[in-house]
Amino acid sequence: MPYLSRDTAHPIRFRLNGREVTVQAEARMLLSDLLRHELGLTGTHVGCEHGVCGACTVQIDGRPARACLTLAAQAEGADIRTVEDLAPEPGRLSILQDAFRRHHGLQCGFCTPGILMSLDALLRERPDAEEPDIRDWLSGHLCRCTGYATIVAAAVAAAAELRAGTGAEQGS
Repeated sequence: MPYLSRDTAHPIRFRLNGREVTVQAEARMLLSDLLRHELGLTGTHVGCEHGVCGACTVQIDGRPARACLTLAAQAEGADIRTVEDLAPEPGRLSILQDAFRRHHGLQCGFCTPGILMSLDALLRERPDAEEPDIRDWLSGHLCRCTGYATIVAAAVAAAAELRAGTGAEQGS
């Protein structure tokens, strides 16, 4: 990547939730700030700003990544998914989101988008994931409200539903 001056905005091109975007960003702008403040996708939450809590988790090229530790310029050419892209269509929840609803997998909801993005990546890669795998995958997320039991129950239920093929699409 060529040197980007610190105070000058530069074009960044990437795929965001299935559509091509080109935005201007300073070299020091974080992906979390670009998503929230420049593109209006406020589902990506910023908690600790140190990559510890996982609230800012998005998917970059299908893998969970901390948006608060990623420079916007690093998105060049990438495929980025945010929590806004989980629902298969407006007014309809994904299998994973619906499992969270049914199993009360959230309370305050602050950490939920990041957890959903991580679990979505896991279940896309490994729909056979079981409770120990899910707990391991969640180890990078901090939730102060739920104690994780309902989150794990929701993820286990979503995995079972995906394996059974009861959803019309992947939609995790």
